[in-house]
Amino acid sequence: MSVSSHLIPVDTFQSGFTACPSLVLPQIEPVALKDSDLGVHKVTSRTNHPLVVPPPAEASDADWPTPVLAWEAFYPKGSINPSAPIPGGFGFYLSGPSAFASKLESGATHVVLSYRMMLQRDWEWVKGGKLPGIFGGEGDFSYACTGGRQDNRCKCFNIRPMWRSKGLGELYTYLPLTPTNRERLLAVPPSSKENSDYGFSVGRNAFKFDIAVGKWVSLAFRVKLNSIGCDDGELELWVDGKSVIKVAGLMLRDSEHARIKGAHFQTFFGGHQDDWASPKDQRAWFADLSGVVVD
Repeated sequence: MSVSSHLIPVDTFQSGFTACPSLVLPQIEPVALKDSDLGVHKVTSRTNHPLVVPPPAEASDADWPTPVLAWEAFYPKGSINPSAPIPGGFGFYLSGPSAFASKLESGATHVVLSYRMMLQRDWEWVKGGKLPGIFGGEGDFSYACTGGRQDNRCKCFNIRPMWRSKGLGELYTYLPLTPTNRERLLAVPPSSKENSDYGFSVGRNAFKFDIAVGKWVSLAFRVKLNSIGCDDGELELWVDGKSVIKVAGLMLRDSEHARIKGAHFQTFFGGHQDDWASPKDQRAWFADLSGVVVD
């Protein structure tokens, strides 16, 4: 499949950006994989995300070269989330380059965000961990829509992929707590679960992250906001250009003031307990960040 079908797996769109040099389209603004160019903000204080030359992949596509630069996540032995005694991974939010961010703030209702990632070759899964995804909501309510948050849940959404033991993949979602959302999320095959005070595990085992061990894999997220008063919102995940999870009939907002804000670029082992911790020093790499406004 082509580069564009992996990073922009929709037929039409208005405009966008990419940090992937191999993706060249008239409507797409090329940008550097740099904090200043991508609107990075609210960086977790005890972690960093250095820009490095990633290691060689086990296999590469001649039409899609290995990224020259990537953000590196480091998960030290014993680390869980970035706020734990041994912090691991990294965390920040990004709104994209100024033209893209302006469209989000102006009320774009249908957006795709994507990136490529690779896990180190001898990766160990333990119980699970989080990876970067997409977020939004009303103003500052859109931030920290994770970690068991209960207040103002109708004012935010957060959609991140998660690996589980043996590399099973899922979407870990925080959406407004409505009966319809619960019904729609729990119906996603092959397995979905409500995690009590936390989010919903959606579509567990719909894909596997073992394809990212030593190899570059693309993840693309699509969010379509609902019309106010209607349950017609949508979310979708593609892995290497293949749609693996799709949910329609959702309510992601209850106000015209809510926005798709950008990417929640966060990754860590966990969970909150020590039995989620990385058993050794491990690394992952993230590159070719891209985004388009569909509507």
